[in-house]
Amino acid sequence: MAFELAPYTHDPTNESYGLEAADALGADPSVVFKTLVVTGDKMYLAIVPVTHRVSLKLAAAAIGERRLSMCTPAEAERVTGYVVGGISPFGGRRRLGVIIDAAVRDHVTVYVSGGRRGLDICVAVDDLIRICAATVADIVA
Repeated sequence: MAFELAPYTHDPTNESYGLEAADALGADPSVVFKTLVVTGDKMYLAIVPVTHRVSLKLAAAAIGERRLSMCTPAEAERVTGYVVGGISPFGGRRRLGVIIDAAVRDHVTVYVSGGRRGLDICVAVDDLIRICAATVADIVA
């Protein structure tokens, strides 16, 4: 897997982590993706562009769940081992199912969190999908 670490200075007063990353990296926000933790019968990582919100209904349909809900920040941190704003699809505490919005296919590479605020990883889309064993579907509202 080819990747590039993309560190930036995180402003602790900024709570719009994904848009902050795009701005700090000088990247088009459409190529910066955020990782959210959702739960149904099992827990999943939902990866969507930072400019959009995940549709829990569409995400549930994509993976065959009846219903999904967002995890609380505390629960997301406990399950992944990462702090909110730094949840990475790689190397979490538990292996979770992954759903990535289909907009990822519009790009060759995208940025995802590198495991802490102030660090993103630029990764090839095909590698991201393969390594995460991800389902790719339209999951944004």
